[in-house]
Amino acid sequence: MNIAIFASGGGSNADTIIQHFKHIKNISVRLVVTNNPKAGVLRVADFHQVPFEIITKSMLYDSSDVLSLMKQYEIDFIALAGFLWWVPDNILNEYQGSIVNIHPSLLPKYGGKGMYGHHIHEAVHRSKDTYTGLTIHHVTEEYDAGQIIVQVKCPVYASDTPQDIGRRVLAFEHAVYPRTIQFLIEDRNP
Repeated sequence: MNIAIFASGGGSNADTIIQHFKHIKNISVRLVVTNNPKAGVLRVADFHQVPFEIITKSMLYDSSDVLSLMKQYEIDFIALAGFLWWVPDNILNEYQGSIVNIHPSLLPKYGGKGMYGHHIHEAVHRSKDTYTGLTIHHVTEEYDAGQIIVQVKCPVYASDTPQDIGRRVLAFEHAVYPRTIQFLIEDRNP
């Protein structure tokens, strides 16, 4: 089983996913896709010797180029890891049930377009929430609205800054996301 990771930023989740699957028989990260030619995830892919592709909006939305890439690399499963563009219907239809996202809040709270990364942690901080967490969910045509697979809570302390909250949530993401992906793939392909 071959995984593609779609990411737009630093790539820390991509790094933990790639590392995790280096030790799992019959499952591997075959491709990293980004829309950001300056994304840190490119250094992660290069370090782990995983092929990467930089895509444009036109490739994603005006053609079947990205879907063709998925076929070229024989991709069976897509994991979004900080990918900031909406995924079009042709990819959603082809990978129905095999495309997931991780979101740094307990959805539906702090979900939707424009709610990502530091924006979420700042909203949690402003709201004085006593806990936050992460949600792994199936990807649908609507931002952050797919069926929830798993949610994990973590505490928010009164002395926390938004950066503290972000670091804590990210540590939970690194612990949970690779194992959840593995479970989903193995559950579909026993």
